[in-house]
Amino acid sequence: MSNTENGAGTLQGLRVMVIDDSRTIRRTAESLLKREGADVVTAVDGFEALAKIAEQKPQIIFVDVMMPRLDGYQTCALIKNNQVFRGTPVIMLSSKDGLFDKARGRIVGSEQYVTKPFTREELLDAIRTHVAA
Repeated sequence: MSNTENGAGTLQGLRVMVIDDSRTIRRTAESLLKREGADVVTAVDGFEALAKIAEQKPQIIFVDVMMPRLDGYQTCALIKNNQVFRGTPVIMLSSKDGLFDKARGRIVGSEQYVTKPFTREELLDAIRTHVAA
C-alpha cells in the first residue's frame, strides 16, 4: 500500500520552507505540512530565510508578502536572482488578494499566490502543482 492510499506521509522527505512574521501562520503551516510527512523549516523574515535557504535547500518556499525588514516580494526576487535557487518554486502568502498584489508576485518570479487564511488543501495543491513527485 502506498503512502497516499493510507492517507499519511504524502510529502515524505520533502523540504518545505515557510517564511512569515506571524507565529500563528508559521505554526499552522508547519503542523499541516509535518502531518503530511514534510520536513519544515521556518523563518521570521527574509533575512533569516536567506541564510536558512542556502543551508537547508528547500524544494518549495512559502513566503508572506507583508514582513518587516525584507518583504515577500524582495525575498522572492533575491531567491529568483540566485543561480542555485532560481528553479525553486516560491509561493506568495498574503491576506491581500488584489490583482496588483498578484501581478507584483508574478513580476518578482513567484509561481503562485495563496490568500490567507489558507486551507490544508491549498497548501498541498500548491506543492503538488510545483514540486515533481
